[in-house]
Amino acid sequence: MIESNDASLVKQCLEGDVKAFERLVDRHQKTVFNVALRIINDYAEAEDIAQTVFIRAYEKLASFDPKHKFFSWLYRMAVNESLNTLKQRKRITELDESFVSGDKTPEEHYEENEMTRQIEIALMRLDPEQRALIVLKHFQNLPYEEIGFIFDIPEKTVKSRLYSARQVLRTVLLKQGIVANG
Repeated sequence: MIESNDASLVKQCLEGDVKAFERLVDRHQKTVFNVALRIINDYAEAEDIAQTVFIRAYEKLASFDPKHKFFSWLYRMAVNESLNTLKQRKRITELDESFVSGDKTPEEHYEENEMTRQIEIALMRLDPEQRALIVLKHFQNLPYEEIGFIFDIPEKTVKSRLYSARQVLRTVLLKQGIVANG
């Protein structure tokens, strides 16, 4: 189980085992990077955010509450760092249609489904918090409870904000000429 293994690695790290933290980074770096990339839409900045998140996690590991999942704690840091980076930019850029994920070759990206491309373009037109909610729920498949922990809001508020974010996304997709079912 990743959850209990994470807790064990955190304990080992707090006891001075630096290799334990390296294993935590290896296990979660791709996911943290992908969350930042989907929110920030800049490969280099997403790499910087991921690095910053792990540095801060290491520095604040003693304050980690083991009642929560370690990866949720990291997600919270990744989302917050990404949103802070966007605030510092004071602008939101649209997704470049030639955007290539770090996990795919240009050829693989080119062959990707048109609907997926349209959704990615539409996501970049959403408010950063709405985008983060949709990414965490629908791309990372996190439960409402964990999203609530990440945003420090009640589960009902997560559901309400996620509903609103979906409605905005639907409107954007309709404006792009994508017909919604139902």
